[in-house]
Amino acid sequence: MIFGQYDPREGKIYQVLDEKGVLAKGATLPSDAMLKQFYRDMVRLRAIDDKAFNLQRQGRLNTYPQIKGHEAIQVSAAHAMKPQDWLVPSYREGALAHLRGVPFYQVLLFWFGNEMGSHFPQEANVLPFSIPIASHLPHAVGIGWGAKLRKENLAVVATFGDGATSEGEFHEAMNFAGVYKAPVVFLCTNNQWAISVSREMQTASQTLAEKAFGYGFHGIAVDGMDILAMYQVMTEALEKARCGEGPTFIEAVTYRLCDHTTADDASIYQCAEDVAMWKEKDGVLRLRRFLEKKGLWQKKDDEEIQQQAQVFVEETVHAFETYAKPTPEEIFNFTFAETSPRLREQLEDAKVFASEVHEENYH
Repeated sequence: MIFGQYDPREGKIYQVLDEKGVLAKGATLPSDAMLKQFYRDMVRLRAIDDKAFNLQRQGRLNTYPQIKGHEAIQVSAAHAMKPQDWLVPSYREGALAHLRGVPFYQVLLFWFGNEMGSHFPQEANVLPFSIPIASHLPHAVGIGWGAKLRKENLAVVATFGDGATSEGEFHEAMNFAGVYKAPVVFLCTNNQWAISVSREMQTASQTLAEKAFGYGFHGIAVDGMDILAMYQVMTEALEKARCGEGPTFIEAVTYRLCDHTTADDASIYQCAEDVAMWKEKDGVLRLRRFLEKKGLWQKKDDEEIQQQAQVFVEETVHAFETYAKPTPEEIFNFTFAETSPRLREQLEDAKVFASEVHEENYH
């Protein structure tokens, strides 16, 4: 098992594929078909990610957190999970939620402020995105503990960033999961920045992964831009959870190659030299180099995937922009079984306000 061999307290970071696309000796690979699917997913998701950024800049989307630099983490997690597993995501896991069965137009609806963007398909087993930092982690542990009590063979993936490790809910969730051996994989995306707070200012720990040992379970640091390493570690951690061996903390070490959200300007606090260095480690580029060396990717494949990505983007944006606009009634219809006189009065006021100030949103 990988976890015993790569102790983060010894400064070890698990890697299978280096930034030049060179494979480690003795590495176990997924099938060629899965390797190509990894790349297709990464290209497609980067395309919609770039499109969402442009939609916001054009005033067609309210705000958006890009995932550039996080693709390998989210794609590997999605492919390692089984249908019965649960995902409890933070706000930046739109790609992972999509790969688990959430239409991407719903991700865009969420960032447009439409509540239907949180009404995910039930069979996806995905909770709504959590905006408050770390508040969803106890929920993930609760799902896992409940599943354990019911003897259900599943695991829960809880995603969060490096900044969340400074929150109280993070420690409460880790402690509870450790004590009760809840089948939870704590997937921490360490992209070096919690908005503008650097990783070095976040904690005095040498790594984030080593925090797990204080709660009685394994932690491991993984190259978060290496999809092969991420997939292997996620697969083992999930299987470990399903077999009743308790939780695992995975620190996916990467770099945020974008602003925190479209409301941010990372150039104010990120060093240009650091950004350039990390771009050379980019997970999408790295996997592409490996596929080419292995003879699994050619120019004609590029043309095909770009066409597929463009169709996906266009269909997603069309579904998003043609989705029915919310009405004032929706705010009031789901509060009580029978609307009270006071709420009916407030509804009428809301209708007047909508027609006078922002009528176009409701027609």
